[in-house]
Amino acid sequence: MNASGFEPAFATAAEMAAAVRTKNISARELLRATFDRIDRHNATLNAIVWQDRDRAMARALDADEALARGRGSGALHGVPVTIKESFAYRGSPSTWGVPALKDANSARTAVAVERLESAGGIVVGKTNVPVMLGDWQADNPIHGTTNNPWDLGRTPGGSTGGGAAAVAAGLGSLTIGSDLSGSIRIPAHFCGVYGHKPSLGLVGMDGFQPDPWDGSPGYPMDLAVVGPLARGARDLELALDVLAGPNGDDAKAWTCRLPAPRHTRLEGFRVGYVLDDAMAPVSSDIAALHDDLLAVLGKSGATLTRGWPDGVDLHSHVETFQFLVMALVTADGDEQQRASQPHARWLHETRQRLAFRARWHTYFESHDVFLLPTAFTTAFAHDHSQPIENRVVDTPDGKRPYLRDMASWISLASLAGLPATVAPIGRTRAGLPAGIQIVAPMWEDRTAIEFAALLSDVIGGFTAAPAFKD
Repeated sequence: MNASGFEPAFATAAEMAAAVRTKNISARELLRATFDRIDRHNATLNAIVWQDRDRAMARALDADEALARGRGSGALHGVPVTIKESFAYRGSPSTWGVPALKDANSARTAVAVERLESAGGIVVGKTNVPVMLGDWQADNPIHGTTNNPWDLGRTPGGSTGGGAAAVAAGLGSLTIGSDLSGSIRIPAHFCGVYGHKPSLGLVGMDGFQPDPWDGSPGYPMDLAVVGPLARGARDLELALDVLAGPNGDDAKAWTCRLPAPRHTRLEGFRVGYVLDDAMAPVSSDIAALHDDLLAVLGKSGATLTRGWPDGVDLHSHVETFQFLVMALVTADGDEQQRASQPHARWLHETRQRLAFRARWHTYFESHDVFLLPTAFTTAFAHDHSQPIENRVVDTPDGKRPYLRDMASWISLASLAGLPATVAPIGRTRAGLPAGIQIVAPMWEDRTAIEFAALLSDVIGGFTAAPAFKD
């Protein structure tokens, strides 16, 4: 706590920005407090794997001097943030966990990171990832393994595992990551923080790639997005306002105006839900939290409707999702791999993807949000054994297949391109956090985030893990 009484460790980004703006704390003091926490806790977690403290402190000095002259640079003025290692950031490598890239520094900064900095955010470090972002854990041969703040023997999730662990432990107020197969949502669920997968195409992905970025375009993305994780739902909206919108040539013709949330009280929401399915049964400890959640929502006056939208089922979504994921991950493969994913098949599956989106669009004419599990399990024990398809996950109800079941619940929003927010809903009997996935209509990201914020008022939100409270 500084002289003004402001306690920065677990303050939200909005609270930090307000404290700097009102001079309750300087940007330099706030940054030093963040560095102190990193020095105390990061060795235990291994969440932040690259830092440039001189650059960060220079930015903090600039922030304080600008404020002294009556100028602020934006909504995140003086706020310490982290970024996923996979974003290009000038003077740092974007290895994606690949040893051959560990000394390949980028001369440019990714668009999403530039927007954070333009809004006054101060990058304190880059956070750990799995190799090529290809796991629901955060481990690679360059930087090693990241641990979950709630249980160091468990993973924080992946691929934005380092970012989720950092936010949960108070090492920066928010972070940005990416999400294709749940890489924002699952770490948020495992670490007890908030995460938002934006509508497809809402946030620019230029500079999100392995190896140095020279400004050239990457692959067109029909599933993947980049977005924020934070300790409060309102910070997700704050970050999204900074990140969203066109860039480059698109900005010459297009502007971004996200619709307001459909409701600002829980009793106004028409809520659909499916919280279990035979294809990916949810473990009993999470199911108990789901029951509590439904009881609270029922008392709040929200209208609850159980069941899938017409024409939507988990199995068909997963099949199309898996094909399109494989088309992406084999794009740089050998000729035989590429031949196995012909363009005609991709067009067919893409038409199916858009048909699913249309069914959700019809559903959301009579419903406002749809609730889903984030994953069938809470954070599991570290397991980096190979081959990955042989891994299993221990749950209170027995062992479950790792590769088959982990992607099931997150595939629906990814496939349709819909916004999805994960919000904490409590802890299991074993003391592990869990979250709920809130899916909203396309481009109505504010509706999912608002629902998450209102939910925190009646069921609670972020809680710091006991070992990291001080």
